Amino acid sequence: MHEMENPTIEKDHMEDENKLTPLEGEPVSDGLGEMSLLDHLEELRKRLIRAVIAIFVGMLACVPLSKYIFNYLMLPLFESLPKNSKMIYTSPHEAFFVYLKTAFISGIFLSLPYSFYQIWLFVKPGLYPEERKFIIPISICSALLFITGAMFGYFIIFPYAYKFFMSFANVYISPMISMKEGLAFAVRILIAFGIVFELPLVIFFLARLGLVTSSFLRKYRKYAILIAFIVGAVLTPPDALTQCLMAGPLVLLYEVGIWIAFFFGKKEKKQDQPKGSEKQEQAENMLAQGGDVDEQDKDTEKDQRD
Repeated sequence: MHEMENPTIEKDHMEDENKLTPLEGEPVSDGLGEMSLLDHLEELRKRLIRAVIAIFVGMLACVPLSKYIFNYLMLPLFESLPKNSKMIYTSPHEAFFVYLKTAFISGIFLSLPYSFYQIWLFVKPGLYPEERKFIIPISICSALLFITGAMFGYFIIFPYAYKFFMSFANVYISPMISMKEGLAFAVRILIAFGIVFELPLVIFFLARLGLVTSSFLRKYRKYAILIAFIVGAVLTPPDALTQCLMAGPLVLLYEVGIWIAFFFGKKEKKQDQPKGSEKQEQAENMLAQGGDVDEQDKDTEKDQRD
């Protein structure tokens, strides 16, 4: 009489067989990367809410100082205006909302480290364990690069751009710039240069992912220079000076990105081998082909004799 197998033991045995074990050399997942689309959306919503709260807190902190911040932001424009010229506002509520927008923009800059930290926490599940420990340094670096770009726009671009545009004033025409238009112009320049200065960090991650290499970036350098001038023409006022002032740093940052990809990117496959090894491989291939031909000739002669 055959012994009856215990169904519980058989079920446990089947479950043990169905368990997947990680292959050697593969990173062990901690479950963070195995998220559904809804989980990713929920994670994104949580990070965005925290970033918005941080911006709102920064905005509240800057509201009492909004007038001083606006005056300092417009200082390069004030210095370029003709004598006896002032900024204007064309509606009763314009000045109030301009100061409010100034506080909001200031809150964004004030909360940049925390906001970037939330962004990188959202990206964290897709990173390797050894890369996740750099989340805080990368967040700080992201904020510093953005602020550096904005400062470059303020101290370098603003004086030249405002002087160029104010040079069209003469006896018959005089500039009457509203607070709203002045703030919009300044914010556009600051954000544009802040984003452009993030290029080295973008190249760093693309290189770590293996999507770009230093040789690839060097190969397409001339196209990158062309794109830099196109970006400068789109993001800056329509004059050659400010376009070059944006394209120049962008090209320099691209060169920095090449070295970053070289030192921190994945190891590139050696495509250029020494000439001696190439000749040796060709000789070995010729010998191998010659041996195959000789064997075929011997087989043919043997068949003819038979």
